[in-house]
Amino acid sequence: MRIRTATTIAALLTAGLSLASPASAAPAKYADDFNGDGYRDYASSWGEGNEGGGVLITFGTATGPGTKTQVVSQSSAGVPGTDEADDGFGTVRAAADFNADGYGDLAVGAPGEDIDGRRSQGAVTVLWGSASGLSGGTNVPAKARTSSAAMGSDLAVGDFNGDGKKDLTVVAAGKAYVYRGAINRSGVHGTVSTLDKSSSSFHATAVIAGSVNGDGKTDLVVIGDGVNTEEIWSEAWFVKGGTTLSSGRTLRLESQPGGGGTAYRGGDGVIADFDKDGYGDIAVGTSLYAGRKGRVTLWYGSSSGPGTSARITQNTSGVSGTAEANDLFGDSVSAGDVNGDGYKDLAVGAYGETIDGKEYAGVVHVLYGRASGLTGTGSQVFTRNSAGIPGALEADDCFGALVRLRDTDRDGHADLFVSAQVGALRLPGTSSGVTTTGITSVPADGLISGMLQ
Repeated sequence: MRIRTATTIAALLTAGLSLASPASAAPAKYADDFNGDGYRDYASSWGEGNEGGGVLITFGTATGPGTKTQVVSQSSAGVPGTDEADDGFGTVRAAADFNADGYGDLAVGAPGEDIDGRRSQGAVTVLWGSASGLSGGTNVPAKARTSSAAMGSDLAVGDFNGDGKKDLTVVAAGKAYVYRGAINRSGVHGTVSTLDKSSSSFHATAVIAGSVNGDGKTDLVVIGDGVNTEEIWSEAWFVKGGTTLSSGRTLRLESQPGGGGTAYRGGDGVIADFDKDGYGDIAVGTSLYAGRKGRVTLWYGSSSGPGTSARITQNTSGVSGTAEANDLFGDSVSAGDVNGDGYKDLAVGAYGETIDGKEYAGVVHVLYGRASGLTGTGSQVFTRNSAGIPGALEADDCFGALVRLRDTDRDGHADLFVSAQVGALRLPGTSSGVTTTGITSVPADGLISGMLQ
């Protein structure tokens, strides 16, 4: 069985795109226009020739990613730190115009960074956008100064206190730290909040950000797991945005009796408005559920936060296939409006799916939003042997190991990007859904690995 490496797990994250040139006093409309030319750029992890990792920027054009690229590592001028083996610089990335200068900036995690003899304490650096691309960097101060803290193992951005400044959330040592802006080239100037369930063994592993209750402040969902003498579990912890971050609700994902084992470790997550009611909905995939069959758990947003919940598996009516051990349904999820109807849709990868006896061939499902929310009705399914998809069906292809929905040609329809061992693909979105007509290949460690969530 093929299991993804930590670098691969962290590689596929996404942001937005910009149509406006930077103005001296206007923040970038979209987060990943690093050179301010109005086109979306792409950031991916890059290891070739850099033992400690790096970031590859592929600059966008009117038709998508172009040929102009840039590589930034800890060997680049103005970037703090030293390029050392196993730093993992760039494995996790989050984009925002932190200093509101009209250029997108990029927060980069290096969870394997050794500092002052503390192995894998980790580090986070903000790389600054400019007319020539990313230039120089500023360290985010560490709050967990211990070995194995793995600072930067996940990142999320938003305006969590509603003051108009971009804030940064960093996972380190099983906790989430919220760094409030202003964040600029001279440092982090706001306060830092520590989100930690000190009364339990909850261990944070991931963070997602978005507006769940519609109050104009970014809310945060901290995904993690825990183990005690009675059970092991995975949960999503909703933290309401505001001047003082509220502890909010604990949203249980999975649990099972018995203690001392390994918890489920909630997988990928996203906040998007699937029922178009003005409130962001939470979708979290837990691929290890029920013998690694996997499922996606939903909480629909409301003025009071997460409300009605639902669960989707490959046994849900309208969803193709059957839930089977090791399918890993929900290991990667992504939201976007494929058919342009104003409802966000959800792509779900199940890279462990066995097809025609070939283990880990992989499959991708696209679920469509509507007034009643996400269901299996009208869903689509894609595999390597679907009509129009290039390549042969093979074991260990892991088709759908990472999925992203993004409108890269600016036609109002999110396109489906799918990664696999033998190559990554872009399937265009249309008013009638995802199509294989006009399908194109994309670099596995370029476009598809670089899209920021």
